[in-house]
Amino acid sequence: MVLVVPLLVALFCPKACKAYNTNCKIHTPRKPQHSYHKSGDIVIGGIATLAYFLDNAINFREEPSPSLRGDLILLPKNYQHILALEFAVKEISENPHLLPNVTLGFHILDSHFSAQKTYHATMLLLYTMKSFVPNYISGIQNDLTAVIGGLDSKTSIHIANILDNYKVPQLIYGSAPVMNYKTPGLSFFQMSPKERLQYKGILLLLLHFNWTWIGVIVMENDNGERFLDMIIPLFSKHGICFTLTERIAQIESVNELSSLFEQGAKLHDKIMEGKSNVMICYGESNALYLLRWLPYLSKKEHDIDTAKGKVWILTSQAELASKVYQKDWDIQIIDGALSFTIHTNSPPGFKPFLESRNPLNPKGDGFIMDFWQQVFNCVIPTSVVGKVVGDLCTGRENMENLPKILFEMGMIGHSYSIYNAVYAVAYALHTMMLSRLRHRTRVDEGSLNVHNQVAWQVHHFLKGLSFNNTAGDEVSLDSNGELLAGLDVMNWIVFSNHSFVRVKVGKVDSGVPTDQTFIINKDAITWHSWFNQSQPLSICSESCRPGSSKKGKEGEPFCCYDCISCPDGKISEKEDSNECYTCKDGSFPNVHQDSCSPKTVTFLSYEEPLGISLAFFALLFSVLSAFVLGIFVKNHSTPIVVANNRDLTYILLTSLLLCFLSALLFLGRPKKGICLLQQPAFGVSFSMAVSSVLAKTVTVVLAFLATKPGSRMRLFMGKRLSNAIVISCSLIQTAICMSWLANSPPFPDFDMHSVLEEIVLQCNQGSEIMFYSVLTYMGLLAVVSFIVAFLARTLPDTFNEAKFITFSMLVFCSVWLSFVPTYLSTKGKYMVAVEIFSILTSSAGLLGCIFFPKCYIILIKPNLNTREQLMKREKE
Repeated sequence: MVLVVPLLVALFCPKACKAYNTNCKIHTPRKPQHSYHKSGDIVIGGIATLAYFLDNAINFREEPSPSLRGDLILLPKNYQHILALEFAVKEISENPHLLPNVTLGFHILDSHFSAQKTYHATMLLLYTMKSFVPNYISGIQNDLTAVIGGLDSKTSIHIANILDNYKVPQLIYGSAPVMNYKTPGLSFFQMSPKERLQYKGILLLLLHFNWTWIGVIVMENDNGERFLDMIIPLFSKHGICFTLTERIAQIESVNELSSLFEQGAKLHDKIMEGKSNVMICYGESNALYLLRWLPYLSKKEHDIDTAKGKVWILTSQAELASKVYQKDWDIQIIDGALSFTIHTNSPPGFKPFLESRNPLNPKGDGFIMDFWQQVFNCVIPTSVVGKVVGDLCTGRENMENLPKILFEMGMIGHSYSIYNAVYAVAYALHTMMLSRLRHRTRVDEGSLNVHNQVAWQVHHFLKGLSFNNTAGDEVSLDSNGELLAGLDVMNWIVFSNHSFVRVKVGKVDSGVPTDQTFIINKDAITWHSWFNQSQPLSICSESCRPGSSKKGKEGEPFCCYDCISCPDGKISEKEDSNECYTCKDGSFPNVHQDSCSPKTVTFLSYEEPLGISLAFFALLFSVLSAFVLGIFVKNHSTPIVVANNRDLTYILLTSLLLCFLSALLFLGRPKKGICLLQQPAFGVSFSMAVSSVLAKTVTVVLAFLATKPGSRMRLFMGKRLSNAIVISCSLIQTAICMSWLANSPPFPDFDMHSVLEEIVLQCNQGSEIMFYSVLTYMGLLAVVSFIVAFLARTLPDTFNEAKFITFSMLVFCSVWLSFVPTYLSTKGKYMVAVEIFSILTSSAGLLGCIFFPKCYIILIKPNLNTREQLMKREKE
């Protein structure tokens, strides 16, 4: 049984076939001429592609020698695609364990980059164009099993539009077609790694090197638009901006060349003058061929050898191929490039197979003569050649000596995909044949027809197919017909003699742990010489250091920004932070605002200088108050003590002593009991002191008024009134404090936010309203005392201490009026210090202004402390 498998739809110029001999077939309606590998026709073509059309149109080559039989200019590297196909079929034919009794054959067809001609060629594969032959069914050619191709995605769509109706599988080794609502149901088997894996790999590469300012060049076709639609939102989401996104138009006619050159010139200058050092080039197999034109199209003067370097990121479909006339062109533009390439591994025997090619003995290979003549610049002698211009080809020229830009002895990416595609079909057929053998009974009954049901059955066996090729690599297709394979990251190193090497520096793979998806060895990368072997930067703005944040520039992409320092109390720990943030409770920003340090717990302690000073003065004034009280008690019968209401004096001195001592409650570690006592003790003792002063002032006024004849004020004289004033005023303050303690009592609390570097342990007032109510009531008493004392300051001085009370109340009111704004503007333990200072200052003012003159007379001028002196002073 013989199955002929037409495997490749290749792209080549129609003139190519005219240049070849008997083995060339374009599939026009005529009989096939010669068979190859028993029943398989070899149809020569696929080298010229689009490049032949460009060269003839723009006349960038010398006129070919007439002896070269035609003006076709090839892409020599594409010749390897045909050889990979032939080598795979040869290996399978010689393998007794794979498809025994089955011979694979193949056709190579021409699409002409034309939908009409592609449809026509595809239909010729399906319908017989010859007379009846055994094993052929009228109308439909029964031996078509699978199609491999095409290299261009549009060609693949055109082929599939017809093949899908007949369920003939198509294995694509070029770019994956863009599927949309117009192409429902079309199924392909993709022999190159998944596109989305490449998108992810490029993204991870950019993030790894922190390249956030990039340019993108794509071919102006559906694949290019798909690429942009996928990467722009994906990359932007990860903080990558685009300095330019350019589309290179494809030529539809010769008239478009001028505008294409103009576009290329502007594009080259825009790239070289741009700030971005990283460019992504996404395109078909000829993308690099077009990229190499750019330096030669620029209208500005550029020294190609010293041109500004760029890091080109190349995608897997692009291969570095060259027309013969371009072999000496400079390729420095891609020096240091990083490319995602299809993993390749040359099968054993492939290199000897290439070395065995001989143009003098083509054995049906219609490519080799034109290939050989152009790459070796010689002429193959033929019987039709008259006068030969140029050197004659000897056939002993060594393909291994060819520049790698023209031809490589190792299998390149697309060739490897073709090689695997042939084996995939062979293994699918082999599995299908074994399955049929197990169901031979059904076959004998005629339920299956071998000839007209092969193609659609191959679909089933291709899905999920897995095998090891002769190169030792595992080839697997998933249930969707996509190749399960990773991509290699290659570094292109270009030398001064225009040769190059590719060095594997990383890989991207799926189906592995996340941290192993992308692996790169940056130390193995050789960058473009322009970067002096340092890792290139590609950013719009310098990175913002920790302790600052990014602020976008108006009208610029989000990658362009200014750096502003974090405001007080906030930090940023990473570079290029979008915003600053506050530290967690219990920590505070350090000096550089790039990290948080733990806060220390603090309170106004007896052990620190401020606490020691305040405690010292509180005790000092307490001792002075006690000393003054002792002096007055000791001299209780002297005129100066008796004349100034002795009992009120004792109450005032005692309350001042309590005021000084109450200040000590604010020092030390706050505890629950201490917090409950602080404000009530301070408020009640001060209210008692101020009410005592008020009572003394009222007593002085009443004493003076009572001396007037017929005055009724004598009825109010005595201790009752003064005691009533002190007790009633003190009880009101006591009631306020008791209500405070009953409803919202103070309690120990941690203040996390008032002081940046500290956690302040303090007594929370519980109710701010009650706290200020205590101060307000105390201030009201002081104001009343001040007014009464101020009005009584002109009374006779002998019995009048109203002047001293006026001064003491003036000091008292000044201290507590300044206390409120100072207290509110102070943070942490210094709030407590302000309150203690106010307590000590106001109490000392009362003690000094009222009692210092009296103590002076008692201790220094005792001769003035007599009744005679007092009466004398009164008469004066």
